[in-house]
Formats: sequence, structure tokens, C-alpha cells
Amino acid sequence: MLVDQTEDILANSRKGIEESLRRVAKKKFAENPKAGDEFVEKTLSSISTSTDAASVVHSTDLVVEAIVENLKVKSELFKRLDKFAAEHTIFASNTSSLQITSIANATTRQDRFAGLHFFNPVPLMKLVEVIKTPMTSQKTFESLVDFSKALGKHPVSCKDTPGFIVNRLLVPYLMEAVRLYERGDASKEDIDTAMKLGAGYPMGPFELLDYVGLDTTKFILDGWHEMDSKNPLFQPSPSMNKLVAENKLGKKTGEGYYKYK
Repeated sequence: MLVDQTEDILANSRKGIEESLRRVAKKKFAENPKAGDEFVEKTLSSISTSTDAASVVHSTDLVVEAIVENLKVKSELFKRLDKFAAEHTIFASNTSSLQITSIANATTRQDRFAGLHFFNPVPLMKLVEVIKTPMTSQKTFESLVDFSKALGKHPVSCKDTPGFIVNRLLVPYLMEAVRLYERGDASKEDIDTAMKLGAGYPMGPFELLDYVGLDTTKFILDGWHEMDSKNPLFQPSPSMNKLVAENKLGKKTGEGYYKYK
């Protein structure tokens, strides 16, 4: 069951899912296009949509939230759903930067609440971070690990710590690259080339920042800086702040640290 704010958004989502499925089917059923069509239809037929989360949550076993990265908005949604969901229903947030415990506190089911953090692009990326708060029960944690495996993903476990595993290591690395550039120690191009050829990374830090979206990285960093303003790894970046203020957010706007045609 896919829930969003308007029918238009849902229609677009459905279209996106269908296009994605057709690409998969083309590869998977190259010899048998008819079987490919059946695969697409069968998958789409098991997805239903709604604009009213509260009215459909009563029959669900798991709620995965992936809305705007705003604690107040997330808390309000879960507080509302908590009233309508069945006793056994597990709640999970796909947040990449907020504390799971803070979101869970808006509900009465802290033991059935955890983080389930997927990575972009979700159909291709194997990893899922399963985040256990001090209140998450072992049964809830195991259910989410099993669910992740059933999706063909590889789950890893982490405590409810800022950035979990990947972002806690990745964002400071990206910011160190920006600081290296801001100090004039090396050019963006050379830093990207060095990390691709020297560390075997598929993208350099500036390419990755533009791909992810500078606003997204700034949002995560600002949140951490607020929590721990003395940490040198969490200090804001003048060049990133300037680009975001100018709405140069990376690939999605046509310009970030690099220009895109």
C-alpha cells in the first residue's frame, strides 16, 4: 500500500514504478517479452494506493515512513497513525539524519519502532541499515532484519547514533574534501580524480555531493552541528552554504560544485 499526499503524486509514483519494472523485465525476460509483461502486470496489481494513511493503516503489519526530514512533521504523522494501527503493527522510519528515538517518542509503541534506512537508488542498492533504539524489542528488530532479507537486501545493524553507519562516515569525508578545496590545497577535479583512482571510489566527493544534492548534505550537517557544535567534523562550509543559498543544489538544478548541461 503506497500512501502520499495527492492523487497526482500517486499517479506519478505508479508511472515511475511501472517504468522501472519495464526496464527490469526487458533484461530479465529478454527471450520472452510476454512473460515480461505478465511480470510487470502482476507486480503492479499488488500495489494499491491511498491519500489517507490513517484509513488504511489498520490492516498493515509494517509502516515505513519516507516523508520530509522534519522531526515535527514525522512525529505528527506517527502520533496519528499510532491511534489507528493494530497492536502488532511495526513502525519504521527511513530517516537518514534524525534520531529514531525522538520520532518513536511520539507514539505508544516504542518497542515496535525502529529505523529502516534504505539507500538510493533503492531497487539497485543492496544495503539496509536496521536501527535499534534502546526501546526497540528484539522481536521487532528480528522482524525487520527478516523483512530486509525477504526483499533481497543485506541488512546491517546499528544503534541510534547520528548518521548511523554510512552517513556518519560518508558526510564527514565529503566535508573534508570540501574543506581541502576551500583552503585552496587542491582543485575539485583533482580531488575527485584522486579518490577515484587512488581509493577505487566510483565517484569523487564533489561528483557525489552534486548527485546527492547539496541541500540534503547541508541539512544533515546542520542537524549534527546543532547537536554537537564543537565537533570539528560538523562545522558548516562557506562554499556549500553559498551554493545552497543560490539554489545551486547539484545535478537536480543543473549546477552545484559542477555545471550540468
